[in-house]
Amino acid sequence: MRFGFLAFCLSLILAYSPLQAQTLRILAFGDSLTAGLGVDPADAFPAKLEAALKARGHDIVITNAGVSGDTSTAGAERLDWALDGKIDGIILELGANDALRGIDPQQTEKALDQILTELQKRKLPVLFAGMLAPRNLGPDYGNKFDALFPRLAQKHGVLFYPFFLDGVAAEPALNQPDGLHPNSKGVDMIVSRILPITEDLLKQVSSK
Repeated sequence: MRFGFLAFCLSLILAYSPLQAQTLRILAFGDSLTAGLGVDPADAFPAKLEAALKARGHDIVITNAGVSGDTSTAGAERLDWALDGKIDGIILELGANDALRGIDPQQTEKALDQILTELQKRKLPVLFAGMLAPRNLGPDYGNKFDALFPRLAQKHGVLFYPFFLDGVAAEPALNQPDGLHPNSKGVDMIVSRILPITEDLLKQVSSK
């Protein structure tokens, strides 16, 4: 009888224990590379990253907050709306459209700095994905654009993945016909390469 009562009490303690594992909710905030332009929703970056993390035993939900065509400034303008809800951490991927449109890197840096500052105020762990400018924009533009991402990562002390399209850019077999957006295999490549640092993000989230 006593054993049964103790077992019952233990089950109640475990059920309401603050140490009990909870689903981690990550927001993937970005442009068409996050949204999954041109691929099925199940093949978009957030969906495939979530599946890969679940396969490694993580209890996680990744919300796709990518908007095709967004520049960094457009992302900053919709940030408050995107953060409305339960969020434990952020994957921030913006900047590709800035480079494609030749936007002044100072403007891009100002917008991304604004985003990172707001996330810091909210005490949200961040994985910041960098971008590289197309080489046809010239070395002056490329150097200024490329350098702003690691500079901001250092300023805000966030996890940094230097190039979101690492291993995929300029690889025809991994991209759609436009040569800009990854196909399903390209998304697989991105996920496989960013997975380790994403697990570092989950460690930060869990230790909050």
